Formats: sequence, C-alpha cells, structure tokens
Amino acid sequence: MGEDEDKGYTVEDRRYLHLSEEEKAKLQEKAAAKEAAAETAFQEASQKAAAEADKKAQEIPFPGVTFSSFIFSLSSAAFVSLGAIPDPNTGKVEKNLPLVKQTIDLLGLLRDKTRNNLTQEEETLFDHLLYDLRMSYVREVG
Repeated sequence: MGEDEDKGYTVEDRRYLHLSEEEKAKLQEKAAAKEAAAETAFQEASQKAAAEADKKAQEIPFPGVTFSSFIFSLSSAAFVSLGAIPDPNTGKVEKNLPLVKQTIDLLGLLRDKTRNNLTQEEETLFDHLLYDLRMSYVREVG
C-alpha cells in the first residue's frame, strides 16, 4: 500500500477535555444549528402532512343533513352516554347520566315543537327513539 491511497475516512476526537473555550463554543453552535435545522425540517414535514390530511378530508363527501339524521345523531350520543354502546372515539363504555337526561329533555322539547310538522316516517322515528331513550334511562337510574 502506497502513501497516495486514501482510506476515505477520518478519525475525529470528540472528547471536549482538550479543546479551548472557543472550540467548545464553535462545537456548541454547530450542534445548535443542526438541532434548529432538524426542528425546521420536522415542522415542514408536519405542516405538509396536515395539509394532505385536510385535502383528503375535504374530498370525502358528507351525506346531506336531514331532520331524521339529526335526531338519530342526538339519540346515538345519548346511548353512548348511557353506556349502551361504546364511544366511537375511545372504544370505551362510560356512563354520564346527567348528560343523558339533558339530551332526552332536549329531544322532548324538539318533539313538542315539531309536532304535526314532520312526515309520518320522521314522527315514527322520533317517537321510537325518544321512547327507547326514556326507558333505557329509567332502567339505568333505577
């Protein structure tokens, strides 16, 4: 092996004991710059991922809102609070009886205010959901 052959690597002593204060400060500045660059790259990647997620969410068409879907949504939330079905976000079954009572009262108020202004199907759905919620609540409370 001749002297003109290059190994392609260098050995650098990373122990700071022998460095002067200036050299230590330069190394700290380099490390801070690398950290800042990594943070910037992370933030840019996060922003890009969030933008892509927003774009995908906007592409998903939502079904039209109807009165039936509205009351069904309210009653489903009440059944989750009753512990009859697991929370779709957490998968846990938790009870919140005051919230159930408030939702039943709200649905009762809506039922009174919309009487004779709904289609037969809407009235039937509303009456059945309200009855089921009230009976489930009574069973739960005791």
